[in-house]
Amino acid sequence: MSLIEIFIIAIGLSMDAFAVSIGKGLSVTKTQLIHYLKVGLWFGGFQALMPLIGYLLGYSFAEAVADFDHWIAFGLLAIIGGNMIRESIDKGEEEEGNADFGTRSMLLLAIATSIDALAAGVSFAFLSTSLLQSVVIIGITTFIFSVIGLKIGNVFGNRYKKKAEFVGGAILIIIGLKILVEHITQNL
Repeated sequence: MSLIEIFIIAIGLSMDAFAVSIGKGLSVTKTQLIHYLKVGLWFGGFQALMPLIGYLLGYSFAEAVADFDHWIAFGLLAIIGGNMIRESIDKGEEEEGNADFGTRSMLLLAIATSIDALAAGVSFAFLSTSLLQSVVIIGITTFIFSVIGLKIGNVFGNRYKKKAEFVGGAILIIIGLKILVEHITQNL
């Protein structure tokens, strides 16, 4: 997997954290440096940790599924992306902003926003990619998007949250399709 593809996946995975950061920004009347550091480090850190855990889980059974690993990678990315798109167009009630930046609150949000990265990490076990490079890029990208999301939420309000989730989901589905098409065309 190329550096550009890893970066595109990182952008897609960071959209949940971006959307939650917008919500955090909505709930804070005046953001401080500590707020930016907390959202960036919690979300970026977990987005980096989860693919590593997913990779280790996937690697342990990669040989057994080598004949259909491309379908697994595609399926995981399509499910993650589809869920993100579904959430972005859900007409349900808007989530309330939460001004709590405490450890418990941030831990729960970091886990919730990084579950997709765990599944993506499983798919990395079936692809030829540098795990360290992928984890670092995902973590840094999520850090940056979380900080930007906090600022956007604080300045502009709820306008961009749903659009960010939709775009992130579409990106993951497209990358999954690319993996599938490349594998199928290589075996023709």
